Amino acid sequence: MTHTARARSFDRAAASYAANRPSYPPALYDALEELVGRPLRGARVADVGAGTGLATAVLHGRGARVVAVEPGPGMAAQFRLGLPGVPLVLGVGDELPLASGSMDIVTYAQAWHWTDPRRSVPEALRVLRPGGALALWWNDSDGAVPWIAEQDARMRRLFGAEDAAHDPLDRFRRLPAELAFARRQVTWMRRVPLATHLGNLASYSDFLVLGEDTTRAFMEQERELLGLVFPDGTVEERYVASLAIARR
Repeated sequence: MTHTARARSFDRAAASYAANRPSYPPALYDALEELVGRPLRGARVADVGAGTGLATAVLHGRGARVVAVEPGPGMAAQFRLGLPGVPLVLGVGDELPLASGSMDIVTYAQAWHWTDPRRSVPEALRVLRPGGALALWWNDSDGAVPWIAEQDARMRRLFGAEDAAHDPLDRFRRLPAELAFARRQVTWMRRVPLATHLGNLASYSDFLVLGEDTTRAFMEQERELLGLVFPDGTVEERYVASLAIARR
C-alpha cells in the first residue's frame, strides 16, 4: 500500500478518529507561542493536515485566524460537523492551496510525516510571510510507562516491527536538515474509558489497513490485558508531545 493510500485510510474512520483521538495539552500551545515569539490571538494560521480539527479547534479557541487544509473528504466532512464556522479547504501539504506570504504560522499537528519534505518545506516557506514560523508537533505514547511499553511491543510483533521500538526523540531526528528548529517536549496524560483507548488504537493507520478480523482479535486481547491493569475500566494514557518550530 502506498504512503498516500495509507494516509487516506483515515477517511473511513473519521467519526471514530474524532471521538477517540487525544488532542494536545495547553502547555504545548504555550510553548508554541513562546518559541514563535507572538500570541496566537490574531495570528493568521494555516493548520495543514487538519483531520477532524483536533488542533484547529484549540488554535481557533485561542484567537487565531485559522484556515484548515485537509486532503481527505471523509475527514473534511467530519471537520465541518464539529467546526462549521472555521474555513476549510481541500488540499495537501506538498501543494498548498494558499497564497504566497499569507500566513504568520503554518502548523502540522500529527501530519508532517505524511508529506514529502522535498515539496512541503518549499511550500510552507512560500506560504509564510517573512518572519513567520513553521510549527510541527506530534503525540507519542510514553514508552517509559511499563504498560505502554508492553502494549507497544505487542503491536510491533503484530506488524512485524519488533526491532523498531519508537522513541519520541525520533521526531526530532527526522526533521528537515535545511531548517533550524527550536524544540520542546511536553509530557501529559488523560484518563479515558477503556473503550475510548481501544477506539484510539483502532484509528491508527496500521490498523485501518490491517483488516477488520485481525484488528478485532487484537483489540479483544487488549481489552482483557488492560482490564487487569485498570480494573475500574479507566485507562490512564500518558503521552510525550514533541514540538518543533522553524522561522522563515
